Amino acid sequence: MAKVTKSEKVPKNMQDEFLTIVTFTDEFCKKNLNDEYAQLARYVTSALCRKRPSPLVNGRSNTWACGIIYALGFVNFLFDKGEEPYINATDLCDSFGISKSTGSSKSKIIRDIMGMTQLDPNWCLPSKMGDNPMAWTILFNGFVVDARHLPIEIQEIAYKKGLIPYIPGKNK
Repeated sequence: MAKVTKSEKVPKNMQDEFLTIVTFTDEFCKKNLNDEYAQLARYVTSALCRKRPSPLVNGRSNTWACGIIYALGFVNFLFDKGEEPYINATDLCDSFGISKSTGSSKSKIIRDIMGMTQLDPNWCLPSKMGDNPMAWTILFNGFVVDARHLPIEIQEIAYKKGLIPYIPGKNK
């Protein structure tokens, strides 16, 4: 899985759309989720702004904002009652003034464009990275292994190559 470069840089012609969408996502995350979701939503929004052509030029900003949170929620199991934070999809979409089917379909468009999957290490909440098996699975000597169980020297190499998010036991 290719590592995504996370940035809030957007082309000048997309800055207004970026600011409008992140105003929606920041407000929603502040009320209902957390700062981690808000930051990831900013990264997704900026990445969508950099696409050529950007899909964000068509449609309403609140719909895109909902789709972005919905997509991140899909990756991080936001709709699972056993997870924290939790919200159901209907309440999420209602908060943005759109139907659940619209939120779901916009989320699917975003996930397809961004190549997002459940447990995607590129879009996993930082606080959940340690529990995300996809973030630690690497190919070593022809075998798929959990890098957390390899010697520290191998973990350091894997980290330098961008294969794992951090070296377990060291500062993140």
